[in-house]
Amino acid sequence: SKTCPKRRPARSSASSCGEFMREKLAPLAEAIAEHVQGGDSVVLGACLEPDIPFAATHEIIRQGIGNLNVVAPISDASTDMLIGAGCCTEVTGAWVGNVSGGLGHNFRLACEKGEPHRITVHDHSNFSLAMALLAGAYGMPYAPTRTILGSDIVHSNDQFLSAENPFSPDRQPIVLVPPLIPSVAIVSVQRADRFGNNHHWGSRGLVQEAALAAEKVILLADEIVSPEVIASDPSRVLAPGYLVSAVAHVPAGSHPSPMTGRWRRDTEFFNDYHRLSRRREGFLEWLEEWVLGVPDHAAYREKLGDRLEGLRIGGTALAAEANYAAA
Repeated sequence: SKTCPKRRPARSSASSCGEFMREKLAPLAEAIAEHVQGGDSVVLGACLEPDIPFAATHEIIRQGIGNLNVVAPISDASTDMLIGAGCCTEVTGAWVGNVSGGLGHNFRLACEKGEPHRITVHDHSNFSLAMALLAGAYGMPYAPTRTILGSDIVHSNDQFLSAENPFSPDRQPIVLVPPLIPSVAIVSVQRADRFGNNHHWGSRGLVQEAALAAEKVILLADEIVSPEVIASDPSRVLAPGYLVSAVAHVPAGSHPSPMTGRWRRDTEFFNDYHRLSRRREGFLEWLEEWVLGVPDHAAYREKLGDRLEGLRIGGTALAAEANYAAA
């Protein structure tokens, strides 16, 4: 299975040390071209509504990378865009749509009418998807759950295995959820250093599990800082630098989704997308204007103009000081 290989390549301590010291800064287009291949399983975000790396979604579309299995813990309109652009042929997740609008129109058309193409859906609940990524992150052969018992998800996803809990006196039924090991997780963070070490704060959703489970991790950093800044607060590190394949400096790379402490949600932008994508012709017009018609994310930001600056969070709500002294 593309999302569930039997095991990941072993990392020796020597190679881990080398990875930790290797500089990983790269332009977004280069990072996507090198680390995302046709047929990959890809996580885009996984913080649920915040921090969705839309800039990476747009770049995948520009490069025409296809046949992707998108692992979609919400992902807002990102997965819907990839379906409409012809890049996504499989979805592993619970829902695809626009949080402020409803079910994604491209997703609905693909499932119901095969437009622009048929997609395969690997059904999950939000919780079973979390368990699958957790199992992938920690090398578990499966994750047991009871939350989807009695639902049709047990029957619509043939990878789930019905079983009995051997530790309960009455051997209660459970479901065994196989691990998810995505090919690549693309993650937005507030800041990172050139070696891939990073800080993320705010709602994390499933993003840490996704980053630890994936074969590769691409970071979209709102800011690049010195390694000393990251080392000063290890508790905010989402994934260690040696697990990161590339770091792209992409300010506002999550627009129109929010980023704690940096950017507010552009609800009007989401609503415009949902309205226009109701018709195939409207979606293609939107795609040409906001993705194919701009060469990169810098041009996208320039096109947004003062609108983007108006979304910048200017206030402060600082955490309390933390003392990491050991002696």
